[in-house]
Amino acid sequence: MINKFLNAKHWQLFTLMFGIPILLQIVIMISVFSNTDLTGPEPYGVLNLMKVFPIIMILYVGLFFGWFWSIGIGLQKYIPTDIKMKIKKFKIFFFIPLIYILFLIAIIGTSFYGVSSGNNAVGGIVGKMLFIVIPMHLFSMFCTFYLLYFTSKTIKTTELERNVTFSDFIGEFFMIWFFPIGIWFIQPRINKIINEKTIT
Repeated sequence: MINKFLNAKHWQLFTLMFGIPILLQIVIMISVFSNTDLTGPEPYGVLNLMKVFPIIMILYVGLFFGWFWSIGIGLQKYIPTDIKMKIKKFKIFFFIPLIYILFLIAIIGTSFYGVSSGNNAVGGIVGKMLFIVIPMHLFSMFCTFYLLYFTSKTIKTTELERNVTFSDFIGEFFMIWFFPIGIWFIQPRINKIINEKTIT
């Protein structure tokens, strides 16, 4: 799977990560507005459609984190052996936000299911969960920034074949952060790295 991500073209990743989720959201919005009468959309109908939201998120998160993993782990074999990168730390920080996001998706999915079925007790449970969600969300954001840092550092280290500082890969960091735009520049470079390293 790592090689599939590394060898994928930028437009393929963009289509999978953004095209399909956006298309699903458009379909949901069309369904909402097509079922609207003069009094407005029926609330339970909208909530039933929102049950698709966790599926969209799982698709996006799976592809996004799969791409991170492929870069962070898959490019390690092309880095000179004298350069040591903190792979164990990357793996730990990789799974923390992934587990948190899946947990959050489960809460959101359960909430939509409970509210759409008329169970008002779900709101109280979700309110109590905020004490767990807010600190986990902040820590998950920190971990995600570390993933951005590590993947951008891995790309630049692989290209330059030397130890790099943040000033060397700040461009890659922001391109990965602003992912929908950055993927058009980052992925061709990854493809080039793979092609050059496999030939030599």
